Amino acid sequence: MQNEVQFAGFGGQGIMLIGKILAHAAMEEGFEVSWVPSYGPEMRGGTAYCTVVISDQPIGSPVIKNPRHLVAMNRPSLEKFAPAVQKGGIIFINGSLISVNSGRDDVDELVVPVVEMAKELGNVKTANIIALAAFVARSGVVGIEALKGSIKEEFAQKQKLIPMNMQAVDAGIQAAKKD
Repeated sequence: MQNEVQFAGFGGQGIMLIGKILAHAAMEEGFEVSWVPSYGPEMRGGTAYCTVVISDQPIGSPVIKNPRHLVAMNRPSLEKFAPAVQKGGIIFINGSLISVNSGRDDVDELVVPVVEMAKELGNVKTANIIALAAFVARSGVVGIEALKGSIKEEFAQKQKLIPMNMQAVDAGIQAAKKD
């Protein structure tokens, strides 16, 4: 079993963070993992993407041309990476910023308005966690409890953020069920 997940969006959307959290959750479940970040020349507002490879065997190369799944947080990322996603994979689309679909009928497309949902929770910064949770709930690449544990560990130094992020996880799970 091997799953490759491409996370992509603008710098400042928490792309690297959600990739890191997924990688950590997969390690906690005993999988082999690689996490490869890539940044554009600008920090906030430039392109940012990372690839997470999860496998039950040693990973031969962290470089992936055709990921199984894509989490696209902005339209340029969807347009750039969606054509490369493997048939039968999942393409998550941030419905708050992307008004088009992937143009693919051979993938499971999950569209969630994460920014509006995050605003309803009281903090727009949780949009990435909602996206991650919706993707994990739909894909099953890791268990929800491992995901929650990794989020709690990530925010261990900022305890006050944990309850809000747990609400974001629950919102993402519910959004994955609605679609």
